[in-house]
Amino acid sequence: MSGPTLHLMKLCVGVEEIAELAAFQARRLAEHGRVWHLTRSTPRRADELLDGGSIHWSIRGSLQVRQRLLGFEPESDEQERPRCRILLDPELVRTVPRTVRPFQGWRYLPGVDAPADVGSAGIGGEELPPEMIAELRRLGAW
Repeated sequence: MSGPTLHLMKLCVGVEEIAELAAFQARRLAEHGRVWHLTRSTPRRADELLDGGSIHWSIRGSLQVRQRLLGFEPESDEQERPRCRILLDPELVRTVPRTVRPFQGWRYLPGVDAPADVGSAGIGGEELPPEMIAELRRLGAW
């Protein structure tokens, strides 16, 4: 199935910077051999998401980093309520920060609305702090 790329966006609750997310996921990878995020709902558009989609993490009110989606597995919590395990590529890819409003759960993010990866956005980005990138974008210089 090939068409416009579809992504997810998700609040990264309790995380203040990308390094915290990276450290948490590195521990999970070391302990379990893979990285995932557990959520309540299974995306109905899973096939579209797995055709090149990523999860874009909102940290401190802006989309800052993404991970490629690898799959979805049914799961249940301690009370046997259904959950979905979102399987993720361990590589964190920084994106040009984009401010988003708070939301609960996850949301679909059409590919045309997804922020560009840092480094592919026209400025050599990796060495710039996220705050500077956000300010350049706010000023229209990015």
